[in-house]
Amino acid sequence: MNAHTHKEEKVIENTCRFTLEPEDPQRFSELCGQFDQHLKQIEDRLDVNIRVRGNSFAVSGRDDLTHAATETLKHLYRETGKQETLTPDRVHLFMQESAIEWLSDRINSDAEKPVSICTAKGKGLITPRGRNQQHYVKAILKHDINFGIGPAGTGKTYLAMACAVQALMEENVRRIMLVRPAVEAGEKLGFLPGDLSQKIDPYLRPLYDALYEMLGFEQVERLINKNVIEVAPLAYMRGRTLNNSFIILDESQNTTKEQMKMFLTRIGFGSTAVITGDITQIDLPKGIQSGLSHAIDVLKDVDAIGFTWFTAKDVVRHPLVQHIVQAYDNHDRAKGKS
Repeated sequence: MNAHTHKEEKVIENTCRFTLEPEDPQRFSELCGQFDQHLKQIEDRLDVNIRVRGNSFAVSGRDDLTHAATETLKHLYRETGKQETLTPDRVHLFMQESAIEWLSDRINSDAEKPVSICTAKGKGLITPRGRNQQHYVKAILKHDINFGIGPAGTGKTYLAMACAVQALMEENVRRIMLVRPAVEAGEKLGFLPGDLSQKIDPYLRPLYDALYEMLGFEQVERLINKNVIEVAPLAYMRGRTLNNSFIILDESQNTTKEQMKMFLTRIGFGSTAVITGDITQIDLPKGIQSGLSHAIDVLKDVDAIGFTWFTAKDVVRHPLVQHIVQAYDNHDRAKGKS
């Protein structure tokens, strides 16, 4: 293969040279990807410059980033020896585990070990990807109240649900409560057909889906029938006090200030609450401040409350979603300056 270079304009601070063994042209081609798209993904994510000749690599850039890129390339080359074809999606997902953070944790002897979540027997472990997801789960295990804030696809709700299921399975809580504001119906559920369960199901479907994946349909239905798992729109929380519960308030950007305060003051002894939301996706009527935005401002200095901020780089859906989120963020910033 002829030598090729990407991003010649990058400032070179360090160069890491290595070869990949065994030398296998087919595996090497799979590693690089069509038109070197896999190498470009690594360059864009880790801000490095990759040069290739044969099976020899030279990775240039900031010292810790070149080592991270080297570890990434070595890992992905090992993956090419397996039956499953290396695709841009698989490269993207591995990058979400973030070689940068992984390398930093290895270098820093004081770093905490990564955590995993066990949701049910035979279902395997759920491992948070990247530093932000790891921080998020550790914060949930540490604090009684946690906020997970960021764009769709970053695992905010899914990881909160996994922590809730683990807490229930380990008998740290007696029940799980899943809450969402039904703002799309303006809280006017009476306009929707069916009984209460049928009215609120569309708004809680993403939470159900996560539960079914972790516990299985039959067990989820049994736990719901026993009120061990309870699902409810936020409007039905008023007047309740929740002890020994794991409560997830999803889509919290669509709460009002009053609703958020009401929710936070429902939390009783032995309970954990996780509030998730995306402050760029507020569907409230014009002129009404988001309860999530207000809570961030009011509670930001309370040490006993955990805050985790996710960004476009934490998106674990299709790689294009990350670019879409970033494009919208850039557009909003540019509009704000104009």
